[in-house]
Amino acid sequence: MKFLAKLLNPIWKFINGTRRVIVNLVFIILLIGFFLIINQEDSIPEVPEGGLLVLNPAGLLVEEPTYVSPFDRFLDQAMGANGAPETDLHEFLRVIDNAATDDRIAGVVLDLRNFWGGGLSKLQLVAERLEKVRAAGKPIVAHGISFSQSQYYLASQADTVYLNPLGAVAVEGYHMYPTYFSSLLEKLNVTTHIFRVGDFKSAVEPFNRDDMSSEAKEANQAWINAMWSEYLAGITRHREIAPEILSGQMDDFLTLFAAADNNQAILAQNAGLVDELSHSEGIRQALIELGGYDEDKKSFRGIGWRDYRTAINAGKKEPKKGDEVRVVFASGTILDGTQPRGTVGGVTLSNRLRDVRLDDNVKAVVLRIDSPGGSAFASEQIRQELLLLREAGKPVIASMSSVAASGGYWIAAGTDEIVAPSSVITGSIGVFGMFFTIEEALANIGVYTDGVSSTEFPYIDITRPLNDSAKVAIQGGVDRIYEDFLELVADARDLSVAEVHEVAQGRVWTGSKALELGLVDRLGELDDAVAIAAERAGLEEYRVTFPREKLKGFDAFIANFLNGATALLPNSVIEHFAARVSRSTPLTERAIRRTLQEVNVINEFNDPQNVYLRCLECKID
Repeated sequence: MKFLAKLLNPIWKFINGTRRVIVNLVFIILLIGFFLIINQEDSIPEVPEGGLLVLNPAGLLVEEPTYVSPFDRFLDQAMGANGAPETDLHEFLRVIDNAATDDRIAGVVLDLRNFWGGGLSKLQLVAERLEKVRAAGKPIVAHGISFSQSQYYLASQADTVYLNPLGAVAVEGYHMYPTYFSSLLEKLNVTTHIFRVGDFKSAVEPFNRDDMSSEAKEANQAWINAMWSEYLAGITRHREIAPEILSGQMDDFLTLFAAADNNQAILAQNAGLVDELSHSEGIRQALIELGGYDEDKKSFRGIGWRDYRTAINAGKKEPKKGDEVRVVFASGTILDGTQPRGTVGGVTLSNRLRDVRLDDNVKAVVLRIDSPGGSAFASEQIRQELLLLREAGKPVIASMSSVAASGGYWIAAGTDEIVAPSSVITGSIGVFGMFFTIEEALANIGVYTDGVSSTEFPYIDITRPLNDSAKVAIQGGVDRIYEDFLELVADARDLSVAEVHEVAQGRVWTGSKALELGLVDRLGELDDAVAIAAERAGLEEYRVTFPREKLKGFDAFIANFLNGATALLPNSVIEHFAARVSRSTPLTERAIRRTLQEVNVINEFNDPQNVYLRCLECKID
């Protein structure tokens, strides 16, 4: 023992010393942050007269930002972790709306280098707001080193598009190539138990096949083609683009490529995708000519959209209490229990809806859905609260975002009316049950389970095989929930069960097709849904509220500290970190990340009955 103590004592001293250094360092940082906060004066950014508004979204456009505690974010930044950045869609849209009517803003610059996308319907919303800027006679300029497909959708809305001479524009179509794990699970001796209904319910195929079934290919090809048509209509709204680029045929592309001497940038210019090829200095000079010269910045006069948001919010007073149309978000996978933002917790959203029901100021509700579904139990838990809202005399309108499928459609069916954009991915009216057992894998290493039970009812556990009676019971439960799904949709949509079954079976539809099939009431966006909700509630004067959770306690302190520290950093430093987080990743790393994300989906299967209303295929690249 003495020998062991002598051996471990230096190691313990090193670990304990390191711990003390880290604790002291964190304490000093927090102390400095505290003094920065109490001594820092609130500074409101100045909007330059006749300057340019720079729209440089980072990461993904999202309906509701994922919750990450400020302390976790602080640790991530300290450790150099690269989390996926997000841009709040509705904050972004409000900024563009304000700029369209602000005489101080002479034009808009689209800097899309760090933008990742976020769903076609969200891109279409931004494009609609940019149309207001254009209608106000304010020029829009876009520039980039290269443009991804999502980046180019927004860039194509500009009056002038600049591209680096060594850059390229990706207009290559939508793709859907899921990763399949059946053979891997078989080699690991993991038994996959799957129970499903419907010819087109392909959500479970990655776990029981090594390729896409012909039924899934038929269904997916239809809606992907429809989405691509929507995309092409958007980029050609203001631009005459060579039909060879839009055809999707490699021979057409290669003909243009050869005519451009195999230069992607020249090809983009020749095809009408961009207007000018220029390095950064040429673009800077063009923007100076448009917005004027800023002596301090040694560049064009302008303001970033985040600073502009701060400036326009600074003068706003807290609105007086009155009638409200409340927007409630259902954004992310639907999971059982209490869940953070970025997912939809059955308990979390139900409680939020209950609070709205008991709030006398809220006269109508818009449920903004951006979800592929998930837990069947949680979906029904949410739908019940929606029904109680309607019974309380408060109209509820569903506003679909980029995806509202399976469980997302289940909850939409609990509202008074469904409003959807033409490009939403919806439907997927189907049910499946799935879980894994590892009894064979354990047997290979000599581990077994055995015992007794007081009844004949099956004991379902990951370490034991599933007997035939349990399989019959689970399949019966899946069949029953599918029948419930058909019936609730039939009642909500004034259709027969047979008519719903014909368009159900897990099949995915776009918003335009869903309107034809009677699955949605009208095509439109959030503003349309708000207007309908207000009309149903008989409101003439009202305010639209987007509730946000307020940080409390230590999280609030850390958030203030980080915001204060960020305010002291030069813009060049902040932009450097943003670019580092948002930079393009190598193909190998992207493939690994995508595979890990698809594997991680298994962690989202937390329904208490192992039954799911989930559309795993509702995702395209």
